[in-house]
Amino acid sequence: MSEQSKSEWLEWLKAIAVAITLAFILRTFFFATSIVEGASMDPTLQNGERVMFNKIIYYIDEPERGDIVIIERPVKSYVKRIIGQPGDTVEIRDHELYVNGEKETQEYLSEDAASATRDYGPVDVPDGKYFVMGDNRSISKDSRNGLGFIEEDEIIGRTELVIYPFNEWGLTN
Repeated sequence: MSEQSKSEWLEWLKAIAVAITLAFILRTFFFATSIVEGASMDPTLQNGERVMFNKIIYYIDEPERGDIVIIERPVKSYVKRIIGQPGDTVEIRDHELYVNGEKETQEYLSEDAASATRDYGPVDVPDGKYFVMGDNRSISKDSRNGLGFIEEDEIIGRTELVIYPFNEWGLTN
């Protein structure tokens, strides 16, 4: 093998090493993917969709009401929407959501999902915790019925994109 061939080969290996290292850093610290399991986020997210989520956003900002987040628990991860932040009072009355006594507009809910939302609360969200619900309120395991309040460090990212299936590609909202 000539010196020029060896040099080209080494350059090629360096480029691959840099690409792999960069991909590892991006996946570990910035972005990752998760698969939506079940119908609890219908109609916003469908069972089997793969979403890309932003892992660094909550190091520089706080989770906000309306964010669709990935919650990591020891047994499994969940995809839910933040409804109440620390210090909020959350109540569902007559199929309507109230946060701190104010009626919330929920454009992301279908009419059926809104009408299937049963009365709940009022509950006060403790400091350092969040109240989450799925968009398919009648079947969602969430802060009302099994997940309880979510610790801030259990929220590992905010969903940004649906990346699979390709015909569903787009921003999450």
